[in-house]
Amino acid sequence: MRKVEIYDTTLRDGSQAEGIAFSVEDKLRITEKLDELGVHYVEGGWPGSNPKDAEYFKKSKKLKLKNSAVAAFGSTHRPKHKVKDDANIKALAASEAPVITIFGKTWDFHVKESLKITPSENLEIIHNSVAYLKKYAEKVFFDAEHFFDGYKENPVFALKCLIAAQDAGADCLVLCDTNGGTLPHEVERIFKELAARNSSLVAPLGIHAHNDSECAVANSIIAVELGASQAQGTINGIGERCGNANLCSIIPSLNLKLGLKCITDAHLKRLREVSRFVNEISNLRHFKRQPFVGDSAFAHKGGVHVSAVMKRPETYEHIKPELVGNSQRVLISDLAGKSNIIRKAKEFNIHIEPDSPQLQDILNRLKELEHQGFQFEGAEASFELLLKKALGLHRKFFELIGFRVIVEKRKEGEVLLSEATIMVRVGGKTEHTAATGKGPVNALDNALKKALDKFYPELKDIKLHDYKVRVLTAGKGTSARVRVLAESGNEKSTWGTVGVSENIIEASWQALVDSIEYKLLKEEE
Repeated sequence: MRKVEIYDTTLRDGSQAEGIAFSVEDKLRITEKLDELGVHYVEGGWPGSNPKDAEYFKKSKKLKLKNSAVAAFGSTHRPKHKVKDDANIKALAASEAPVITIFGKTWDFHVKESLKITPSENLEIIHNSVAYLKKYAEKVFFDAEHFFDGYKENPVFALKCLIAAQDAGADCLVLCDTNGGTLPHEVERIFKELAARNSSLVAPLGIHAHNDSECAVANSIIAVELGASQAQGTINGIGERCGNANLCSIIPSLNLKLGLKCITDAHLKRLREVSRFVNEISNLRHFKRQPFVGDSAFAHKGGVHVSAVMKRPETYEHIKPELVGNSQRVLISDLAGKSNIIRKAKEFNIHIEPDSPQLQDILNRLKELEHQGFQFEGAEASFELLLKKALGLHRKFFELIGFRVIVEKRKEGEVLLSEATIMVRVGGKTEHTAATGKGPVNALDNALKKALDKFYPELKDIKLHDYKVRVLTAGKGTSARVRVLAESGNEKSTWGTVGVSENIIEASWQALVDSIEYKLLKEEE
């Protein structure tokens, strides 16, 4: 089986994405996680560009990596400097990284306009830089910057740049779609031409694609299919502008679709875990619809689909989700049939007979609520409560007697004051209390938990993680019906709840109550 290596550049290319800034500690933790995924190379950064990357390479030597080699990234030496005197080259050598990757110009437009040198001088710079660094690293890779654009404009010169790096001892020639505008049919044509016409090009080839035309993954897969032995990219496709080729799509496509085991099956099962880890460190929300690793990647909503996947998952799933560390999900909505409800109930360890009259009642109630604006796809805790109430498996933990929320602004420029007063009954006891908050919903949340605290101390660890409001009835302005989706949780788990009303406080109250009742119900179980 042909070997294909994965080269991850999340820590360098990925860190150039808007809104992302990795600390040294972040980069070290991600390096260890990528090692657990089994990628072959982790590009740690550019040691000559900033103190942070220099510190990373110093500390990365202490990491006990089992699968990955750390790579240092930089450029060829500057035109007016000798290679041995160039600060960037010296920093790469001093990094002591086992792998060094340097990029050089392969588009004559850049050579003339950016570097202001002759084509022959550029070839000499490439050759000298690679040859010099071969003395300091186990492997040296050459990133042929703007290769596809350069090849389309001047294929003879672009090829000469590759040969210059190859003759200097480059271990891999990585063809870069730096502007991200190359389309799949162009990648296919160019790779085929390189294979057919250039017997002098014998070094292994790689692919480094950007996603400005939404083709980075496709371009990478085509390149590997046509002989590339190294695929570069980032976790979740993060990167400058529109991002890089997404390794979370490339790796399973190579492993499971092309049969090229770039990582082991055991490592592949960690793909979703690594995807979410990198998002968390990057302070990015998880993209639900991301292929392979997203929450919705194997989620089924339509009743026909659910009925089919319950019998044979492959009817609507292109791979087994467990292979990439994901899992099948059944969503509940007004498109649901009885199969959705039975399957969902099974997830909650609730058994419902297919011919149960309660099943039709639940289905009717579900569709009625969805018509009102309730959405249970992101509020599975609310749906579980709905099921248990319909089946007599739920008990009321407290009764609301009443609440009042006050928002006061005394002077222009002062912060709004929000206060909630609440009265609840638990068993035969009544609790009347008040609390303040940063807003009316926060105040109400604080007051409710304060009122229930002496009865249910286990509520202390609940926190509201996310809170979304959506207007449902367009054209009605501030009197429109709204839906509130709340995500609550503790250190062990998270759960979603929903509320709908023309009054945002009432909708929030519904979601907050469901969140607390769900937590208490789970504590009893």
